[in-house]
Amino acid sequence: MTKIEDQEILQLISNPGSREAGFRKLILSYQKRVYHIIRRMVIIHEDADDITQNTFIKAYKNLDKFQQQSSIFTWLYRIATNESLTFLEKKKKRFFFPIEDYKETLTKHLDHERNMDGDEIQRRLQKALLELPDKQRLVFQLKNMEDLSYVEISKITETSVGALKASYHHAVKKIEQLVLNE
Repeated sequence: MTKIEDQEILQLISNPGSREAGFRKLILSYQKRVYHIIRRMVIIHEDADDITQNTFIKAYKNLDKFQQQSSIFTWLYRIATNESLTFLEKKKKRFFFPIEDYKETLTKHLDHERNMDGDEIQRRLQKALLELPDKQRLVFQLKNMEDLSYVEISKITETSVGALKASYHHAVKKIEQLVLNE
């Protein structure tokens, strides 16, 4: 999305008569990208759909609080990543999964998922990513798969650039080690 398209969406949303149309345009513009980052975090399609829906519901409820200090993309991704991390924490606690069992459950799901894009290399990478702490996995995915800069990731995660670089470095080293050991 360009700044011009974002401004168009914001203008539609700010007008009570075109608020719904503006929000529909926002969803159409960002839904796929939001879904994909969520899907990479939670793995399971149905969970990703639910979290994507929750992300846009939360965005709609908080439109008046959006201060335009960041782009719509950054704001939505911040909501999506927070919703994803909260979901993962709740799921671990709700089912009393030890972390290893939870990772094993998601790994088995990856093995049997027909709708997962990619080939065997992509599947192996996804399995390696499951071994990372959630926040390291998020940083790795935003940097590598979404091709975001550290500054953009910093705005999304509200984490310093230095801490992000360290997290990314640790994630890369762990992934290299996991792939070599496989």
